[in-house]
Amino acid sequence: MGDRFSLAGRKALVTGGARGIGASIAEALANSGADVVIGDIAEDLGRETAGKLSQGGAKVGFVKLDVTDEAQWENVVASVISQIGGYDILVNNAGAEVTALISDIDPVTVRRMFDINNVGMLLGIKHAFRAMRPGGPAGNGGAIVNISSVSANIVFPGIAAYSGTKSAVDRITRVAAAEAGKLGYGIRVNCVYPGLIATEMGVQLAQDVVRLGLFPDVDTALGTVVALTPLGRLAEVEEVADAVTFLASNGSKFVTGVGLPVDGGMGS
Repeated sequence: MGDRFSLAGRKALVTGGARGIGASIAEALANSGADVVIGDIAEDLGRETAGKLSQGGAKVGFVKLDVTDEAQWENVVASVISQIGGYDILVNNAGAEVTALISDIDPVTVRRMFDINNVGMLLGIKHAFRAMRPGGPAGNGGAIVNISSVSANIVFPGIAAYSGTKSAVDRITRVAAAEAGKLGYGIRVNCVYPGLIATEMGVQLAQDVVRLGLFPDVDTALGTVVALTPLGRLAEVEEVADAVTFLASNGSKFVTGVGLPVDGGMGS
């Protein structure tokens, strides 16, 4: 793809990188030349994923991270800079999904989801700004990519609260980009909207909407998503990872404050 899309010499933290989309993003960044640290609450799996990616010659580390805990963010940023000698890419991928009818919403569960998907992301941006801006411990600017969802752009039953969190990701992204630009941080902030992927979370969503009586079976639920998608299939983790890599690279150096759909046209 040329040097503009190379991440050689770049230093990245990927939250929720132990499995699924996050692991694919970590792999794509590493394959493009970046040194990567995976942050995740799943310590054993995170270390295993980092070890597998390191076998290909990439420098990939792991740090335990609960994105809702600010003290952990402070320690993790310092650890990333120590482990890989810098910090100029953050991918806010860690997230949770709760499927429920509005008439059955559990406020405790929903608050926890907002805490992970929105407060956790805000804390990530906060500490990336402080580290990457002029005078910070990394101090060379960088790129932040937040993971939203096609659910921010469509109407689908059973995911009102989840859709709300992912719509918030979009708004937070745009405000963060505006602040970073106005204040001269040298940091770009963008997000991507993945379509439904057959990851553990995606399959669980299909099972949940069946359980709620919204669809007769999983095949029908998934078929409905495919029918709403102009390209006629589900998304794949590698496609999301490629979009993130682009937004982290100099190939998008004049792109900030945008959301990039990777949904096969479903949200159009």
